[in-house]
Order: sequence, then structure tokens, then C-alpha cells
Amino acid sequence: MTSKSNLPLAGVRVLDLSRVLAGPWCAMVLGDLGAEVIKVEHPERGDDTRDWGMRIGSTETAYFNSVNRNKRSVCLDLKTPEGQEIARELVRKSDVVIQNFKFGDVERMGLGYDELSKDQPGLIYCSITGYDRTGPEATRPGYDLVIQGESGLMALNGEPTQPPLKFGVAAVDMMTGMYAAQGVLAALYDREKTGTGRHVGMALFDCGLMITAYYGLEALLRGNDPPRFGNGHPSIMPYGVYEAEDGPLVIAVGNNGQFLRFCTDVINRPDIAADERFKTNLTRTQHRDELMPELRREIAARKRRDLLDAMSQVGIPCGEVAGLHEALTSQRAVDGGLVKTMPHEEVGSVQVLASPYRFNGERLPVRRAPPKLGEGTDAVLSELLGLSEDKLAGLKERGVV
Repeated sequence: MTSKSNLPLAGVRVLDLSRVLAGPWCAMVLGDLGAEVIKVEHPERGDDTRDWGMRIGSTETAYFNSVNRNKRSVCLDLKTPEGQEIARELVRKSDVVIQNFKFGDVERMGLGYDELSKDQPGLIYCSITGYDRTGPEATRPGYDLVIQGESGLMALNGEPTQPPLKFGVAAVDMMTGMYAAQGVLAALYDREKTGTGRHVGMALFDCGLMITAYYGLEALLRGNDPPRFGNGHPSIMPYGVYEAEDGPLVIAVGNNGQFLRFCTDVINRPDIAADERFKTNLTRTQHRDELMPELRREIAARKRRDLLDAMSQVGIPCGEVAGLHEALTSQRAVDGGLVKTMPHEEVGSVQVLASPYRFNGERLPVRRAPPKLGEGTDAVLSELLGLSEDKLAGLKERGVV
């Protein structure tokens, strides 16, 4: 069993000054890997996402909980001089700082990298902004939906007959959080060698553009936007969602050998595999419009279970199209321990998604449920900074914590 002491980032302390999604996602990844994460929030309203989505207890929501496991919450008004000084003291006790304030705000609060790193050269400081901090749009706020539009992601998503379509989740925020966590991990590794920290800078637009991936490179080669294929694939055929007689399924034929087996052993149409137009993946994609109706007709004439069993027997990747609740409650998710039930002082228990990381075959634990607003304020400030009960009481009275 993995213990707290032998987690990969055990002993690393992260001060999470960020809010909403990209920054908190980065901090959660580090927390999943074993870091101690202290989330700093406004004393009255907390993180914006405490007011987004379905309510859980008095201060949490499903949205907030999805990105704040393995953290402690400390309430601190960073607009007050006292709050700023306490934050600086917490920085001195931390290895990593994550912030996604509007450009220039942290500097005005005395919490910018240049100032903090003077006395703490080993500090790793991660800034997440909407756009390049050194460019003409540095002051523009960054929002996932806007970036999905500006980066071309909406233009590649959805069916050809649809208008531009956003992803179902905040993909840019989430990927930026993952990229940011990778940057922090690289900086931690480098610090082990040099003793010096780094300023890791991430921009939502940069990350949004990066995840256009092969679509992006094809657009550059073509000199215009590539066509959209909905649930299909621009480069692989057949690959997508198809309708069987009794419901949808996913078929992912990844190479020519699989296509031959699909035609001969699954749909009993060796003539399709023998057709010169369809012998290779490249020619199949070139003749997509001729091939697709034939495949759809054969698939629609068969039961989903029969198709899935036949494909599985000959090694063709395939699967059902599950509803979200169905997937989360599936035996596969249960067996993998992907949803955890944690105690909650107000509602009894709360469900939390588990960390996806496995080390030596074992999934890393969820050590802390997403925190109630300010649940760790007294403990963190007294343990780390030595603040007395009287001092804490005075700070609360003045609205600092």
C-alpha cells in the first residue's frame, strides 16, 4: 500500500493562489502526486467555482470538487496588506507557487516572481495567463471558450454541417493545467541539480493551439481549414461511431490487416477488402464517400453485441457508446477504483474522481476530499507560521482571514 511518505512528491509544498480551472488543475495534479497543496481563497466567496454547478454542502459544488481534491483551503484576503504579508510568509514555507491572476495584479500585491525570488532563489513559480505575458495581448483575460474559438479548436470540432462547436469540457483549461504541471515537475527536477528555481509561464492560447495537433499541421500544409469529420477520423478509415441495428458503437480499424479481418470475419464482405479503392488506409480515406455507405449498411443490419463479439475475436478495437453516468458506474470503473467515496461533515459522504496515476501497479490515493471553504485556515497558519489563537482571532475580526 502506498503511504503518504513514499508518494513521488512527498515533502514538496505548493501554494495555490489560482482559481477556476487551469491553475487549480495544475495544483491538483501535483497534489495527486503527493505534494502538500495549500489553496488560498477569498474569505467570503472563495474560488469562483464554489458557485458553479450542482451544490454539495454549503460551500462546495461538483465543479469545484472536480479540480480540488488533495488540497487544504486557507482563507486570506490578498487585497489587504496583512493578507499579502501572510501570503509572503506562506511562500517562504513553500517550494512552488501557482497563480493565474490578471496580468500585473500579483506584482501590485508584492507577490510577483521577481520580488519573491530575490529572497528565495529556489522558488518555482508558475504563472498562467490567457496570452503571452511578453506580447501585446498580455493584459487580456483568458477564458476557455474564447480560446477555443480563437485557437481554431471550434473550427475542427463537430459535424461538417454544424456551426463551430466547443468541446464538451473546458479542454484548453484542462490541457493548460496539465502542461503547467509538467513544467513545474521539470523545474523541480532541474532544481535538484542546480539549486535554482524557475518561472514557468503558460498561456491558454499557446496550449489551445498546441492541441490542434495533426489538424493544425494539415491546415498549414493545405493553406486552409481541413474538413471536419464529426465522430470520424480525418486520416483513418473506418474509424468512428457507427449505428448498429440496436444502438451505436465505436469501431477503430487501425491498419490494413484489421480492415481485411473486419471485411472477411465481421461483416462477411471480402469483396470490399479486395477492391483496389479500399486496400490501403490512404486509398480508403480518398474514397471515403464510396466506402462509408457500404459499411454503414452492413453495420446497421447487425446487432451491436454480435459485432462487438466478432471484432473482439479478431483483434479489432471496438466498444459501446456509454452514457456518462453509465461509464462512471460501470464495472470497469468500479474495478479500477476510479470513483472514491469520501466522508463529508455536512452531507455525510461525497464522491470524488480518483487520480489516474499508478506507480508500481498501484493507484495513488485520494488523501483529502475537496475542502470546505477555509477548513484549513487555523491549522495551516498556526502550524506553518506559528500564529496564536489571539492573532488568528484578530485577523478574522478584521476580515483578513
